[in-house]
Amino acid sequence: MSHGHPSESSPYVELDREAWAALGRATEQPLSPAEIDRVRGLGDELDLEEVQQVYLPLSRLLSLRVKAATTLHHSQEEFLHQPQPPRTPFVIGLAGSVAVGKSTTARVLQQMLAHWPEHPRVALVTTDGFLFPNAELRRRGLMHRKGFPESYDRKALLKFVIDIKSGKDEVEAPIYSHLVYDVVPDEKVVVSSPDIVVIEGLNVLQSAGIRADGRVGLAVSDFFDFSVYVDAATADIRRWYTDRFLRLRETAFRDPASYFARYASLSHDEAISEATRIWDEINGPNLKQNVQPTRSRATLVLRKDHDHSVRWVRLRKL
Repeated sequence: MSHGHPSESSPYVELDREAWAALGRATEQPLSPAEIDRVRGLGDELDLEEVQQVYLPLSRLLSLRVKAATTLHHSQEEFLHQPQPPRTPFVIGLAGSVAVGKSTTARVLQQMLAHWPEHPRVALVTTDGFLFPNAELRRRGLMHRKGFPESYDRKALLKFVIDIKSGKDEVEAPIYSHLVYDVVPDEKVVVSSPDIVVIEGLNVLQSAGIRADGRVGLAVSDFFDFSVYVDAATADIRRWYTDRFLRLRETAFRDPASYFARYASLSHDEAISEATRIWDEINGPNLKQNVQPTRSRATLVLRKDHDHSVRWVRLRKL
């Protein structure tokens, strides 16, 4: 499968795995096997070949985009006949379902982009920190909808992104703990003068909502310079979620401090039943209603096959 034939009328170019991988063959792969091990998520099939064939071309494309943004910044300075503040950070949004591997993709991109000498300072922020604390979710009756758009402090997330794109030297973001399944009180991650910021989360590509006064507000994605959607067949994502749940039952859930410690004692069949229930009641509906509809808003889509490997790439034309 090789897409993007000149006779096709489409705002996208699509490349299969082989054609996309060829774009990175002249570029040295900067990550060691140990670095890949550190960024790999639970259950993700990520190896040197995947990094070389998929993420190396993507990091090169993003580096070219950052360089072009710098050139455009200087041109605008000249046009305005006045010196402007330094170019604001290049912001990349990264979206996709629970269990699709977007966190691993974000970590790989952060590491690879930081190896390019033109932009060594690459920050990664996940939107999990902008979830309302569990106490607030309970007050609002939203614990069963955690991960849905309304479970996030969208005003705080929007302010964070606006501060980044305003060129503030230091911007703080809250920290989320997957162990306790909650925002960590009084703990922050500080983003200091980055060249690039990767913002990863389920709903980062959501369009702006209509406010109470009838006006359309701003969306976080309005401030992205580039966006990536990690895609896969829903049946595959559902299976990956169940497999991950079973692995967590044998690992993180066994920590007494874990919010999910009660799941550690489940039998294999009980664990599958519980994972299926959570998917069918929460993650599946959220994917269908809120996450998948944002896929068309991405600059680039990485489409995964049943084994987690990326099979094709779709890139919006300039």
